[in-house]
Amino acid sequence: MAETLYDLIVIGAGPGGYVAAIRAAQLGMKTACVERQYLGGTCLNVGCIPSKAMLDSSHRFEQIGHDYARRGIKTGEVSLDLAAMQLFKDDVVKKMVGGIGYLFSKNKIDHLAGQGRIASAGVVEVTSATGTQSYKTKRILIATGSAPIELPGLKFDGKYVLSSTEALALPQVPKRLIVVGGGYIGVELGSVWRRLGAEVLVLEFLEGILPPSDREMADALQRLLEKQGITFRFRSSAQSAEIAGDKVRLTYKSGEETGVEEANKVLVCVGRRPVTDGLGLAEIGVQVNQRGFVQVDEHYATNVPGIWAIGDAIGKIMLAHNAEEEGTAAVERMAGKAGHVNYAACPSVVYTHPELAQVGLTQEQAAKAGAIKIGKFPFTANGRARGMGEVEGFVKVIGDAATDRLLGVHILGTHASDVIGEAVMAMEFAASVEDVARCFHAHPTLPEALKEAALAAEKRAIHI
Repeated sequence: MAETLYDLIVIGAGPGGYVAAIRAAQLGMKTACVERQYLGGTCLNVGCIPSKAMLDSSHRFEQIGHDYARRGIKTGEVSLDLAAMQLFKDDVVKKMVGGIGYLFSKNKIDHLAGQGRIASAGVVEVTSATGTQSYKTKRILIATGSAPIELPGLKFDGKYVLSSTEALALPQVPKRLIVVGGGYIGVELGSVWRRLGAEVLVLEFLEGILPPSDREMADALQRLLEKQGITFRFRSSAQSAEIAGDKVRLTYKSGEETGVEEANKVLVCVGRRPVTDGLGLAEIGVQVNQRGFVQVDEHYATNVPGIWAIGDAIGKIMLAHNAEEEGTAAVERMAGKAGHVNYAACPSVVYTHPELAQVGLTQEQAAKAGAIKIGKFPFTANGRARGMGEVEGFVKVIGDAATDRLLGVHILGTHASDVIGEAVMAMEFAASVEDVARCFHAHPTLPEALKEAALAAEKRAIHI
């Protein structure tokens, strides 16, 4: 029998799902959240958070070994305790997951542990080790996220052919790692293991890393990663993997030529697919596209009344912070409020060193829309960057040549993920390039480079 009438049941407790559940509870809805595996979803447990912990730890390890001496800091011989580094990462995850449990309790959200299935527009079945229970609800929100895509000839085995999940938990540093895919996950995890001592080769099907990024910025980051020791091979596709002893023999194709590379591990990062398995969408008639993404309207409603969907499951922008905004907007619209997501102001970050952060249009996209103006400023001319010894990279500002409207900002440099927040705010409030150029910036700070790039768009930069 169906138990408890809810105003909303959210299926999935990743960033989109748990944020939606909390916002719904704030709006007075009796809310439950179904999660079979772990609160926080992929992002918190095997994605964003643990990867950033490993990126930060590996960067510090490399700095101590190569950068501290020139600053007058003598450390002696440096060694790696990978097990301790992994424990630190796991502790970060544990605390973050515990925090979500606390927020659920604080907001009186019921956590229904198990596999969720939509029996009908008003009923969700939850299957756990103790059996299956049905729950009545007025509304259902699908927030089931995504999972790594497998290639036909490179099935994940968790030991030699890895997804990003296994690549975050290796017990020892591989002598040689091949990364299939030059997107943000591939270059981030490739950076982690290169810093810790692995030889890293990245195979990318296209002609450069980070295909969706501004081409000038991505190419500049690629050159810096090559200087750090990562090797790239473009216009290459992985065909198959054969385990030979304790190594992997990877067959790849470049143009008409076929070759073989040998490595200890192969990490496959070629994109992500929506996780909708077992939800019962076909049975109740929820429309999905050819790639499996749930189809929704501008209110995040599916074609079946009473059922909504957000986040990676709908595939608009597959980033955790975008899922959070969609989850908030969706439940606000359910409550009759004006929930809104400005996709044009959604930032993205590649957490290599230096970082690449961007918001708005790339130069290529902006140029197709009309006449533009561009301002650039290098971190070599920024006082704070000099004092930090972090002068690699630059800021690019793109504006509309006729209206001066800010169209895009791209930052390659240390702490770019923090500096981009100012640009996101400017984009959200429809600022002009002149607005950014006229704003006060504390001195010395990294965001001064953003001001100077805006000035440079009118050939008014002061420090270059």
